[in-house]
Amino acid sequence: MKKFILFILGISFSVASYAQTDVQVHWVFGAKDQPAHLLTTVESFNMDKWGSTYFFIDMNYKTSENLYGVNTAYWEISRNLRFWKAPIDFHVEYNGGFGMFEATPYNGAYEIKNAWLFGGQYTWASKDFSKIINLQLMYKYIVREHYPSFQITGVWTLHFFKKKFTASGFFDFWHEKKDFTHSDGTTASTNMVFLSQPQFWYNFGKHFSMGSEIDIENNFIIENFRIVATAAVKWTF
Repeated sequence: MKKFILFILGISFSVASYAQTDVQVHWVFGAKDQPAHLLTTVESFNMDKWGSTYFFIDMNYKTSENLYGVNTAYWEISRNLRFWKAPIDFHVEYNGGFGMFEATPYNGAYEIKNAWLFGGQYTWASKDFSKIINLQLMYKYIVREHYPSFQITGVWTLHFFKKKFTASGFFDFWHEKKDFTHSDGTTASTNMVFLSQPQFWYNFGKHFSMGSEIDIENNFIIENFRIVATAAVKWTF
């Protein structure tokens, strides 16, 4: 879900290796369908002479009144391969996770379906690498879903004021058949999902940052459109 360091320095072969890890703690202000709760993110980016590896893990805590501990866990890991000079990489990615929900007499659980993605990515960067924009076009295989799918992803990292302020984030637009059940028992089906998570950080130094994330969703957690905001702190190792 937090891809903003995914391609930092990944287009520069003058650098032999690069690694960065950060931990984020978000207070999610909540929405109509869920109370305010805590979210943590751990992400890591590593570059080598063959390309780069990136992963992040999101965990949501107490997403319902009577659920405690980790209620939702989700992770993505990707490998970008490029040993040529053109700014186009081969990209392979895995997504998956699980969640819990409150029910009577027993609480329930659900899977976040395993998905494999394959495709290419194009990266643009300014001369000083203060602004990096990436675009991916991928085939998406969702386990046990017997239909072709795709995903378009955009990632950006924009530094301003000598890296005191950072605007970063991503958007995903993909094809997935989803059914939503309404309170009156009726159901609705969709097949296109959009998710974007722009982040805004004020960097007090190389390690500590404070900021916010804005989740912009359509047919993701609930049917149709919603926006959820957070207040966050981040430590970069």
